[in-house]
Amino acid sequence: MSDDLIRLYDVPLSDKEGILIGRIIALWGALESEVFVQTLATFDAQDVEELPNAMSNLSFVKVLELWKARVADVAEGNRALVLQQQFTRITHLHDSRNALIHGMWTWSRTEPEKISTTRVSKNQVITMHFPAGTLADFHNELGVINFKIRYPGGLEDLARARADEGGFISRRALCMLTDNLAADDCPAVECR
Repeated sequence: MSDDLIRLYDVPLSDKEGILIGRIIALWGALESEVFVQTLATFDAQDVEELPNAMSNLSFVKVLELWKARVADVAEGNRALVLQQQFTRITHLHDSRNALIHGMWTWSRTEPEKISTTRVSKNQVITMHFPAGTLADFHNELGVINFKIRYPGGLEDLARARADEGGFISRRALCMLTDNLAADDCPAVECR
C-alpha cells in the first residue's frame, strides 16, 4: 500500500506562540553569546588551555557566574548596578528558559489559553505553565536584558557603539532594500 500522505506531528501551539518561542530561543542565544564574549575579553590568555574550565562554554550558569565576577561586579557606578540587575534577571529566567528548550508542550481542555511544558531533570518531573501573555512578556524581558548588557550606559552607549560601527541597518531593512526574499519570512513579527 502506498503512503502518499505525509503525516506530521504538530505541537499544540498557535503560530504566534511558535514565533515567540523561536524568538525567545534566538534572544537567549544572543544573551549567552554576549555574556561569553564579554567574559572572554577579561582574560589575557593567548592559549585556550589557559582559560578556566567554565569558559569551555558547556555550562552557561558557570560562564554567567564568571561574567558577574569579572564584568558586572567590576564595572563602575551606575553601569555596575545595571549589569548586576541583569544578572539577577537572567538567573530568575533560567528555569523558564530550560522549560522552553527542554520541555514537551502540552495543554488542558479546561484551560486552552494556558500552555505548559513537562520535562525530567535530576530524576524529577517538572511542569511549568505559561498562561496567555507570558511568552510575550518573556520575549520582551529578554530583549531588554540583551540591550542592557550590551549598552549598560543606555542610549549614550548605543550611540557610541553605532558611531564606532560607522552606521547600522537592520537585517530586515537590508533585505527589503535589496528585494531579498528573507524580508518576507516573518511579517507578523518585526525581524531585526
